Amino acid sequence: MDSPPAEWPKPVSPLSPGQLVERLEAARARLHALVACLPPEGWLGPEAEHLNPPLWEYGHIVWFQERWCLRWRPDGSLAAGRLPNGDALYDSGSVPHDSRWALPLLDPEAARDYGAAVLAALAQRLREGLDPRLAYFAELALYHELMHIEAWWMAWQNLGYAPPEPPALPEDLAPEPGQLAFDDGTAVLGSGPEAGFVFDNEKWRHEVATRAFEIDASPVTEGAYAEFVAAGGYARPALWSAAGRDWLARTHARHPLYWRPQGPGWAVRRFERWQPLAAGRPLLHVNRFEAEAYAAWRGRRLPSAAEWCRAAEHPAFRRGLGWEWLLDAFAPYPGFAPDPYAAYSQPWFHSHGELRGGSPVTDPALARPGYRNFYLPHRRDPYAGLRTARDR
Repeated sequence: MDSPPAEWPKPVSPLSPGQLVERLEAARARLHALVACLPPEGWLGPEAEHLNPPLWEYGHIVWFQERWCLRWRPDGSLAAGRLPNGDALYDSGSVPHDSRWALPLLDPEAARDYGAAVLAALAQRLREGLDPRLAYFAELALYHELMHIEAWWMAWQNLGYAPPEPPALPEDLAPEPGQLAFDDGTAVLGSGPEAGFVFDNEKWRHEVATRAFEIDASPVTEGAYAEFVAAGGYARPALWSAAGRDWLARTHARHPLYWRPQGPGWAVRRFERWQPLAAGRPLLHVNRFEAEAYAAWRGRRLPSAAEWCRAAEHPAFRRGLGWEWLLDAFAPYPGFAPDPYAAYSQPWFHSHGELRGGSPVTDPALARPGYRNFYLPHRRDPYAGLRTARDR
């Protein structure tokens, strides 16, 4: 579904044309800073389910911006693009993932020229007048690029590339504020039309009842998770879901992805460097199965989205240190209808897990409490950790 409903809502952007242009240009500069850190062979890189070749991904980012901001017509049709075969190369909805390493992609210089031309044309159009539809699609393209920048940070970590500057993480969350307790009540999920740009999976605001619960004020730390590993948590099937046990059987995992033994403890790899585990540093790069098992080992569980959102309003609730796996599967809100970019949410409902909170490599615009992230439960490359909860 590329054409919107007849009454498709077009939220008013709080950004002026100049601000939109500045943010689009700043995002591209951040993308180029990561490009500058690619090793010579890195434009294609290794083939893997969780990776894209950067050469394809760069072209896809630009193609997406052109497709929605410069080519899209109100009737859902598309004007011709700058690349005669651009749709066949860079449309993620129709280009099979495994084929992306073998496509006749633009070379790096041509891809950058394509990106510069599209961004300049969009900037010119924005300065000529900011109608609501163009504002919506410009923000969509901006956030799409920022998401891919985060995916590149994930890939740079996964492949051990040196980044422009490693993101800062607190080395010590102590003194930990402990637990936050809540009585029976309601949580507000979703966003309203007055919020400006929001993704279709955030529509619309509604209340959800929550029973009395307790939740960690801070995310789980590396030191706390090391206790779980030392207690043989990966070898205790009762702690793991059926899907988690299947994942363990396939992968033979016995500790987090970027950990290795070092003396009596552990070292953790951050990009190209190994460093000693920091007991008070937020845990990152665990999947939902690992998060569930740790919570079960503590006699607790993952929080629901409603519990997390209610707790996020408490001044002692610490977030933004990593995406946090939730109890919920990623699912539509009541009355869901896809926005024009229908492939953003709808294909991933129920198969993916929901996460909230944001990470050190997440743009602040995507780290707001109402933003719903989603990954397949077995993914360990995201900057994802957890906190635990329990019924009271």
